[in-house]
Amino acid sequence: MRKLLACPLTALFAVCFLLTLCVFHPIQWFCHKVFGYIGLKKAVDALQFFIMRCLNLLGTRISFYNPYNISTDRPLIIVSNHQSMYDISPIMWYMRKHHVKFVSKTELGKGIPSVSYNLRHGGSVLIDRKNPRQALPAMLKFGEYIEKTKRAAVIFPEGTRSKDGNPKPFKTKGLEMLLKKVPSALIVPVTVNNSWKMLRYGKFPMGIGNHMKFTVHKPLEIINFTDKLELIKQVEQTIVEGIEK
Repeated sequence: MRKLLACPLTALFAVCFLLTLCVFHPIQWFCHKVFGYIGLKKAVDALQFFIMRCLNLLGTRISFYNPYNISTDRPLIIVSNHQSMYDISPIMWYMRKHHVKFVSKTELGKGIPSVSYNLRHGGSVLIDRKNPRQALPAMLKFGEYIEKTKRAAVIFPEGTRSKDGNPKPFKTKGLEMLLKKVPSALIVPVTVNNSWKMLRYGKFPMGIGNHMKFTVHKPLEIINFTDKLELIKQVEQTIVEGIEK
């Protein structure tokens, strides 16, 4: 019965979601061309808000728990587990004062209304996982950008989303590069729960009535760790321990 009800709700969501992306694509372009980065940032923030409202059509609730008053005068490296594409908008919206940027795969840089434009022009980095010659300098340049602008880099070290909520082992190379190039950053571990349930049946129908939960854990100072692999291990353990079984 639940899966049957999900079919019309998924169709409604798909129409509203695609419409939202298409409407905000020219808005982003206009704001970027006329008002520069700040204009683009405001348009992208609004886009994330409306994407979350689209998710509400599926009966989705979103909780974002962040008990920490994290300074906006410091660059951040936000490290999170990854359960679905729907992880992204809540992180961008609730952490928006930190100017969130993503480490993303190059395939997302074209063909997706609104999303591709922001990834190409908003400060995120697109990397080709199959081409280390491109990925390495791109990541290093991205780290320098985050350090200079005091913005927030989001990285999903699992490399790909978990389809059942069970975390995959962290791939450390990209995170190691960011730690090296953004030495003044705070590391902010974030645990995502129940996002995978949005795709529990596959792409159609989508899961309905889910409660997506995001928990921000205590930020860590890079300078307090001489062994960066030990830091990464601690961050991974913190995130994994927060995942609901």
